[in-house]
Amino acid sequence: MNLSKKLEHNITSINEQLCIKKSFDIIGRNISFGNTKGYLVFIDGFAKDDIMLWLLDNLQNLPYEETNITNLKKWIANHIGYIEIETFTDIDKLRDSVLSGAVALVIDGHNEGIIIDARTYPARGPQEPDLEKVTRGSRDGLVETIIFNTALIRRRIRDPKLIFEMKTVGKRSKTDVSIGYIDDLVDKNLLDNIHKKIDNIQVDSLVMAEKSLEELLIKKKWYNPMPQARFTERPDVVSAHLLEGHIAIIVDTSPSVLLLPTTFFHFTQHSEDYYQNPLVGTYIRWVRFLAILIAIVLSPLWLMFAKNPSYLPDFLKFIGPKEVGNIPLFVQFIILELGLDMLRIASIHTPNTLSTSLGIIGGLILSQFAVDVGWFIPETILYMAIVGICTFATPSIEFAMAIRLFRLLLLLLTGLFNLYGFIIGLIIVLTIIFTTKTFSKISYTWPLIPFNGKALSNVLFRKPIIEIKRNKNK
Repeated sequence: MNLSKKLEHNITSINEQLCIKKSFDIIGRNISFGNTKGYLVFIDGFAKDDIMLWLLDNLQNLPYEETNITNLKKWIANHIGYIEIETFTDIDKLRDSVLSGAVALVIDGHNEGIIIDARTYPARGPQEPDLEKVTRGSRDGLVETIIFNTALIRRRIRDPKLIFEMKTVGKRSKTDVSIGYIDDLVDKNLLDNIHKKIDNIQVDSLVMAEKSLEELLIKKKWYNPMPQARFTERPDVVSAHLLEGHIAIIVDTSPSVLLLPTTFFHFTQHSEDYYQNPLVGTYIRWVRFLAILIAIVLSPLWLMFAKNPSYLPDFLKFIGPKEVGNIPLFVQFIILELGLDMLRIASIHTPNTLSTSLGIIGGLILSQFAVDVGWFIPETILYMAIVGICTFATPSIEFAMAIRLFRLLLLLLTGLFNLYGFIIGLIIVLTIIFTTKTFSKISYTWPLIPFNGKALSNVLFRKPIIEIKRNKNK
C-alpha cells in the first residue's frame, strides 16, 4: 500500500498496520512545524531519546518560510542533518522499519515519507565467551546485537572487500540476518546457494536464532548427530574463517555466528592452538585428538575386554575388573552415561550460588556412595570419569554431543553382542562420519579423504603463520 498525499488517510492506514491504539509501546504523535503538519511513528525503548529531542527541536525551530516543502529530498538535505536517513513510499516499508526500531515521519501533502535510523538496542558488553576461553588472546566476544558484531569483525579485517549483506527472515519476526564474506576469497557458487536457500525460507520466525536458521538451511538425517556447521562466539575466530574463504551468517538477537562450509577437522581445532608457540600448539592439538579418540572408544573397549579377559595379553590383565558387582557391567556404564548427562543438564539449570553444592552431591552419588551400596564397581566409575574429561576436552559442544551418542551406541552394541557388536558399532560410526555431507562440494573428511597432504599437515600440526601463508600461495 502506497502513501497518500493526505495525512489523515496515512494516519488511518498506519494505525491499522501497527495497532498504535492497542499497543502501548508503539507511539504515534502529531507534530507541526510552521504551516506543515506531520506524523511521527516510533517504538518506545528503541528510539534514542537525545536524537528524538534534537529532531523535534530542529524541526519546530525552523524559519516559517523554510517549512513550505516543495522538494522533499532537498529539504531533508538542508534541514535534517542526521547520517542514517532514507525516504519511502510504501506503508509496508514504514511498518517493517518502525518494528525494527527506526523512526518514521510522514508529512502532509507528500506521498513520500522519511525513515530516520535512530534506533538503539539493549545490549551487554562484549565479554569473553564461556565456551571458548583462551589463556592468552582477546577477551571480547560477540553479543546479541548484529551491528555490534559486524563492527567487532570489521575491526579485525579492514578490507574493502569484506561485505555484510542484510536479509530478513520470518514472516512475523522479520529477523535481521547478515551474510558476511570477503568478495575475492569466497566461493561464489556457495554464496549463491546460501542466498537462494535463505530467500526461499518460509517460516513465521527464527525462534532459536542461528540454530533455527541452520536447520532450515541444512537438510540432515535424523540419525546423524555430526554437526555440519560451526558455531562460534569469538570475533577472532570468525575473522580467521572469513580470511580462509568461509561465509559467516550472523543472526540478530544471538551472540553465535554460523560458519559455512565446515569439515570434520574444523571441530578439532581451537583458538588456543594459535595463541601458543607452534610446538606447544601442536602438542595441545595432539592431546585433543587423543582425548577425542579416548572419549569415543575407551569405555566400550574396556567393556569388551572385561567380558573377554582372554583377549588381553598378560601384561594388561590388571585392567580387568576385580569384581563384577550386582549390576551387569554394560548396564553400569549406561546408568553412568545417563547420570553424567543428568548432572550436566542440572548444572545448566542450577543458579551459580548452588553450583558447588550440585558438584559435591553429584560427585558423591556417582562415586563412593554408589560403590558402597553395590551399584557400581570402581573400574566403571574410573573409566567413565576419564571419558567424561576427554569429552569436555572437545572444543565444539555440538561435536562433543555427537561423541556422547556414538559412545552410547558402542556401549549398547558391545554389551549386547560382545566383540561383534563393538566392530559393528565402529563400522556404523565410521560410515556416518564418512557419508556426512557438507554444505558445499567439499568432502566432510577433507583433507584426509580426498587426500591433500599439505592441508592435512596444517591440520595435524600447528605450523608458524608464515609457513601456512607460504603453502597457500604455492
